[in-house]
Amino acid sequence: MKKKLFSGLPIDLENTTKEIEKEFQKIIVRAEKRSYGKIVTIIEGVDPSIAKETLKSLKQKLGCGGTYKDNLIELQGDHREKIKKLLLDLGFKEENIEISNEIE
Repeated sequence: MKKKLFSGLPIDLENTTKEIEKEFQKIIVRAEKRSYGKIVTIIEGVDPSIAKETLKSLKQKLGCGGTYKDNLIELQGDHREKIKKLLLDLGFKEENIEISNEIE
């Protein structure tokens, strides 16, 4: 039987800190019209340490393409109606999510 040596913090602490970070982030969701009339949903305020996995999850659930650049998550298409529920499912707080109704 192997001996387990415990030193430092629990392994699950990283996941716990990510969940705590999500609760304090101010998220702003807006839509922009790009060239050729294409609409892009922009999500700003997501911490860079969890942005990539948030992007991956949103792309899978929405069935769209997207990218993360300049500290912004960009999703192809107008997903403002669905995005709030998905962000809540990912652990973000409802009062910290602001959704703009105008297309810029």
